[in-house]
Amino acid sequence: MAVYFEKFRNFMTVIKQNGGWRQAYLTFYRTDDLKYGTLVGEDEFGNKYFQNKAYFFGRNRWVVYNEAVNVEYDGSMIPAAWHRWLHYIGDEPPTVKPPVQRKWMVTHTENLSATCKEYVPYSTTRPKIDSWEPPKP
Repeated sequence: MAVYFEKFRNFMTVIKQNGGWRQAYLTFYRTDDLKYGTLVGEDEFGNKYFQNKAYFFGRNRWVVYNEAVNVEYDGSMIPAAWHRWLHYIGDEPPTVKPPVQRKWMVTHTENLSATCKEYVPYSTTRPKIDSWEPPKP
């Protein structure tokens, strides 16, 4: 019986940390997952990073993307320093141990290559049929 109370308590903790029933529903709609954990930090784009060591290794660190992007998020929106922490390349998050800034490093931008914002197809071959131009009088 105590197991059921613990599961219910964890469920209510998930609902509470996700901002109540309505916000938990919206979070579940956006991410298909509901988790609870401690806030580790936030990046310059508004993404929030969490950790809960009670979850399995590989699933105990996650990101909640900025709500402004709604469901149009992808992995290229995560800066390199946070990517390092999320994928267990480093143990300390960038809030504890910031990465060393080198002069060749550029600021992070997301990859827009497959979107209509950046992808502009063009042909480098000549057309097989030349278009007709009316004679000039």
